[in-house]
Amino acid sequence: MTSTFKLPTTSRRQMLKYAASIPAVPMFAGIGATLLSGCSSDDETTPAVVTPTINMKSAIFYPMAAPNLSKPADMATTLVNSSLEVTLEDNSKLSYMLSYESFFVTGDLVSDGKGGKVLAGGYYDINNQPILDRSGAVVSPFYSDCPDGTSLLAVPNAKVTGVKGKPVFAVVQFEYKSENAAGDSMYGQLPSPIAILSLDQNQATGQLDLVKYHNVDMSSAHGLWITCGASLSPWNTHLSSEEYEPDAFTIADNALFKGFSKNVFGDELKANPYHYGHLPEITVNPDGTGSVKKHYCMGRISHELIEVMPDLRTAIMGDDNTNAGLFMFVADKEKDLSAGSLYVAQYAAGWSVDPTASSSGAITWIKLGSATSAEIEQMANTLKPTDIMDVKFEDPQDATYSKVFVNGTANWIKVKPNMEKAAAFLETHRYADLMGGSMAFTKMEGTTVNIKDKVAYSALANVQGSMVRGDKAWRASANITVESALKAGVVLAHPLAGGQKDSSGALINSDWIAKSSYTLLAGKDIPADALGNTADPELIASADNLKFSEKLRTLFIGEDSGNHVNNFIWAYNVDTKKLTRIMSMPAAAEATGLGVVDDLNGFTYITANFQHAGDWGGIHAKIKDQLEPIIRKNYKDKTGAAVGYITSTQQKAIKLKK
Repeated sequence: MTSTFKLPTTSRRQMLKYAASIPAVPMFAGIGATLLSGCSSDDETTPAVVTPTINMKSAIFYPMAAPNLSKPADMATTLVNSSLEVTLEDNSKLSYMLSYESFFVTGDLVSDGKGGKVLAGGYYDINNQPILDRSGAVVSPFYSDCPDGTSLLAVPNAKVTGVKGKPVFAVVQFEYKSENAAGDSMYGQLPSPIAILSLDQNQATGQLDLVKYHNVDMSSAHGLWITCGASLSPWNTHLSSEEYEPDAFTIADNALFKGFSKNVFGDELKANPYHYGHLPEITVNPDGTGSVKKHYCMGRISHELIEVMPDLRTAIMGDDNTNAGLFMFVADKEKDLSAGSLYVAQYAAGWSVDPTASSSGAITWIKLGSATSAEIEQMANTLKPTDIMDVKFEDPQDATYSKVFVNGTANWIKVKPNMEKAAAFLETHRYADLMGGSMAFTKMEGTTVNIKDKVAYSALANVQGSMVRGDKAWRASANITVESALKAGVVLAHPLAGGQKDSSGALINSDWIAKSSYTLLAGKDIPADALGNTADPELIASADNLKFSEKLRTLFIGEDSGNHVNNFIWAYNVDTKKLTRIMSMPAAAEATGLGVVDDLNGFTYITANFQHAGDWGGIHAKIKDQLEPIIRKNYKDKTGAAVGYITSTQQKAIKLKK
């Protein structure tokens, strides 16, 4: 299989306006790439020149500086001043300037593909009717300022009206709405929409143009609850998420969930908490429409972002919570997540946050149960929390109850007879702790895999709370202990192998099982600097989204940090060990929607979104007043956020002597 290496063929004057995607490079050594180059004259258009097939040797990103108040406008927008250099086997080098191209800013009216317009990021109830904001002087439809997980893909036999090149698709989910028109928080009170963007891919330049926006019908999934990160499955579906699952035992006091139920169903008591906290999968149809299937058998946890391994069966899952765990799901069949076995990691003594430790934290996997999605959904439909287990929030002084921790709080629980399966899949956090899982991580976020080296990576946005000795949610038996917090967080690496047995001695049917964890990268907490950063701006802070490019041998890292005044996207080359800043988000915005597609019709893409620009915290005191008006001007008075991708233009081509 040969991937093509394509560059923009527009004139120099037009290049920045019509920037193409990052040109494709060989996926593995030994696979060639056809080079198209141009830009040799000042004419309005420059023809491409075809040169012989040449293999890529290596690729390296060159960094951009963090923006500062010498140019306030740079701190208040998406900024890409980095570059990419590719070295070919004949030692010639190709260098590309990188930039950013957005499909839309939420709140824009975009094409519905039928001659009409649709609101980008708009919210819909269970009957697919727009949800209206009635809190202000004018009644208007809600739309999100928090786009998140994005998957860029192609499907066989795709045909979309209006596409002149090749149709490709972006699946984009929207996590939440920050505020209503009255300024009240709307976090979690609206059902998360997911849209399919039909894109026209220019086959000469790789440029992507939006031609159709389709909102996926979520009624069969009871609506979606707080979708966050996402991944592209090996079979080209979008694997979504529902994080911070609502606690069924305290739901009567949960005003946020009542608001959600009211907006989805028109009744604040109708929504069932057991329908949320699962893994939705989106399938794209050739016409740019799509459907959802929610998988109930993958654990009801704070799903952030899972990664399915190359065996098409094994998934490693982040758990964005306090007292979180590392989870694994092994499907019964390839390309089918509707049935399988759920596991939680139990760490041996010796886990370390020290990145100089080459390995630490040996893992034993505890099997929590096996199930089909259909049987767990039936349980969700019929069981009440008290049918599954007894839960006390104060010590009952009864030895038949076991102490566990849930989101930083001690619980005492007792599973009802014959309810182990229901507990495993509907009360996963409590049951995993009961069974001996190391439920002690704080904000275990995105996961990705390096196939060649057989290593998975997980982001720990913060090392604090339940991980710190002496914290109210910490306990030594979990074997996850640090002596002091590291708010800047770390990225963990998990070597993968087969032939492993679970805690009962049974062989796990997978060759992609994490056998240990060690710290690959770590941030550094600092006293506030001149801008207000409380983490070293030259290192990662609160890694969240992770994606790995086999072709570029690069781990991409997106930040969700309250420690950097601007959040960044980083590129970490696993061979050179070089960490490079490649993009900056508007101040106080989270970097989201990170995705990497090594070869999509001959082009390589990096998707990137942001959410809630100007969501000021304590670290922004030194910049807020200066940046607030600029951000309001750029992004619809802070109600909009961008969805897009990193693009490139050719800077130079240098032939070196062998």
